[in-house]
Amino acid sequence: MYFEIRAAHVIFAINKSQSMIFKRKIYDELLRWKRTDEGRTAVLIQGARRVGKSTVAEEFATNEYDTHILVDFAACSSEIRDLFNDVSDLNRIFMRLQLEYGIELKERKSAIIFDEVQLAPKARQAIKYLVKDGRYDYIETGSLISIRKNVKDILIPSEEVKVHMFPMDYEEFKWALGDTATIKLLQSCFHNRTSLGDATNRKLMRDFRLYMLIGGMPQAVASYLDTNNLEKVDSVKRSIITLYEDDFNKIDPTGNASKMFHQIPAQLTSNANRYLAWSATDGKRNSELTEIISEIKESMVVNMAYHANDPGAGMALHQAPDKYKMFVGDTGLFVTLAFWDKKFTDNTIYHKLLSDKLSADLGYVYENVIAQMLKATGHELYYYTFPTESGKHNYEVDFLIAEADKVSPIEVKSSGYKAHASLDAFCRKFSTRIKNKYLVYTKDMRKEEDILYLPAYMTMFL
Repeated sequence: MYFEIRAAHVIFAINKSQSMIFKRKIYDELLRWKRTDEGRTAVLIQGARRVGKSTVAEEFATNEYDTHILVDFAACSSEIRDLFNDVSDLNRIFMRLQLEYGIELKERKSAIIFDEVQLAPKARQAIKYLVKDGRYDYIETGSLISIRKNVKDILIPSEEVKVHMFPMDYEEFKWALGDTATIKLLQSCFHNRTSLGDATNRKLMRDFRLYMLIGGMPQAVASYLDTNNLEKVDSVKRSIITLYEDDFNKIDPTGNASKMFHQIPAQLTSNANRYLAWSATDGKRNSELTEIISEIKESMVVNMAYHANDPGAGMALHQAPDKYKMFVGDTGLFVTLAFWDKKFTDNTIYHKLLSDKLSADLGYVYENVIAQMLKATGHELYYYTFPTESGKHNYEVDFLIAEADKVSPIEVKSSGYKAHASLDAFCRKFSTRIKNKYLVYTKDMRKEEDILYLPAYMTMFL
């Protein structure tokens, strides 16, 4: 089977005998960098392992330059890595690279990719001098696991522009499936506040649940397109999680980082108003885990939501660093983690999840994917809790986003959407600060009183 789709600047092809290349939005960010900076900076693509950094870097270099050299620091020889220890003679470096890779570099028409640059700190430091030289463009890719440990003794170049890469968002996922029309149509409906009808919404929610289960890791999406077998997709996701475990154990040999990652589904379903680090790490307090929590956050395999002590436009000024929730960075990995008690998650489970017929509380699955969607659209994640009138329980608003100079609360419901006590109580308490009120759920879009009810797949438009 082979077909190709031409869209934006990327051609992506599906061929059972070849690896798949998917259209990614970050490509346009790279294009803006190239056109705007014109060689005055290098670009560093940061992101979690296996989100597609290397693929998009090479695809971009192939399409936008006459030639390029890919220096993979995870696989290159020590001689190539050591080239950058001494940058006094750049001509020697460029000549050596051309001879090693058999590729001619052309002034202002070629790019050099430093793949997995965190493994070669001296090469990253050399960016300052390479950029100043001006002959070629430089694209770096780096996973943030252990990157801080590898830059302690080097000067981070100011000539480095950072862009963050996340797993495929829902629109990118639809593109991969060959659907380039749905999201544009949904966006128009959202802006015009046009309901879709129950039958259409049910179909769209089933499509969205497929994304929730597979997620946005390119390998998982490719496996689904190649096999149409969710059990095999699950196997791919488990291999990625195992890779993350290995990375966590490198930065934290005690195993606490890995324990905290695996505990995310259980912590969310427990309905606690924060992540309880002590329960995941045999009684250790946040203060004892500060460095580990920071490393987990910077790895970009999780999304952190912080409690906003004073909800408003400037929530970053009032976030509680020790009161947070932790979400898995990819919805597909989250689902696999939730069923980690078995060696594999079989197709029966996946098909029941897909049809929304599994007898389990899936509210936390929706909460995790909404966190991912908000993060992908540029929102930092905040939430808010406060005591009920009786003082025996807490109200909790799942997410808060800043809009203009006000705040908009978001409550997420997988069922039972008619009751929204927390949203109502929050809006009463902060009535002068409220911009919009959103309830994200599984039904069709509608406006009731002053609450906008949104099907989960429309979260990307907030």
